[in-house]
Amino acid sequence: MDRIGDELAGLLRGQCCGWNNVLDIAIVAVFVYYLLVLIRGTRAVQLLLGVLVLVCVYLLAVLLRLTLTTVLLQATFALALVAIPIIFQPELRRALGTLGRLGPLNRLLAQSSDEQVEAAVEELVRASLLMSAAHHGALIAIERGTGLQDYSETGVPVQGRLTAELLASIFTVRSPLHDGAVIVRGDQIVAAGCLLPIDEAPERAIHRYGLRHRAALSISTQTDAVTVVVSEETQAISVANNGRIIGGLVEERLRRVLISLLRPRLHGPQPLRVPTAGSAPAKQRDAR
Repeated sequence: MDRIGDELAGLLRGQCCGWNNVLDIAIVAVFVYYLLVLIRGTRAVQLLLGVLVLVCVYLLAVLLRLTLTTVLLQATFALALVAIPIIFQPELRRALGTLGRLGPLNRLLAQSSDEQVEAAVEELVRASLLMSAAHHGALIAIERGTGLQDYSETGVPVQGRLTAELLASIFTVRSPLHDGAVIVRGDQIVAAGCLLPIDEAPERAIHRYGLRHRAALSISTQTDAVTVVVSEETQAISVANNGRIIGGLVEERLRRVLISLLRPRLHGPQPLRVPTAGSAPAKQRDAR
């Protein structure tokens, strides 16, 4: 704390304004910005505010020379060094996962041709329309740069060619696998009946969406997967990516959204945009 105070005092006096200090401040500012973006909309915001309150109380206790309070808070901070990684474990895991997405290099390691992507999208669109017309719910996670092997191992291996008919048969009501998620890798259905997490879904989704949509939001928050959801109750088709969901998709718009997200590009896929007033909002509440 004393060293930080000395550095700030020297900065205010103009004694340390070299290029390395400017670079240092810029790096810290970017780090703080992305940290706030990472925890925005999660329970970690309240926990972080609690930590900031304790820090303010500690500084006030030091300023007023409140010895007992200072010692107590110092002991609390020592315990916090162990507790904070446990409390913020989901956010830390998501941050490390984000760093592990190597951008263009990652796409070079797992690249697919435009023809393969377009063929897969056509099958996904046909399957979504078939299941929507039959009033069947569905949850399909399409793997991109981040592997979904951990989630596929929770289901039943399929290793079958991606076709609309196979997807529709998996999600029929009498199928024992219809309640789980299907993992798609390239033009292959890797597994069915998979369990996806729902603990990472944004708080705003808890009361607005059902389990399928919350699972789609959660997996899209933890990974870069694109998830297609068909509501069993309203037959609405939605796509989740990067912690956002767009619903009420008709055939042509669903095709455009999937192609824009899955087609390899020099600068990577475009982020999913929330629809404007001209688009249908995602109002479905999937009971399953």
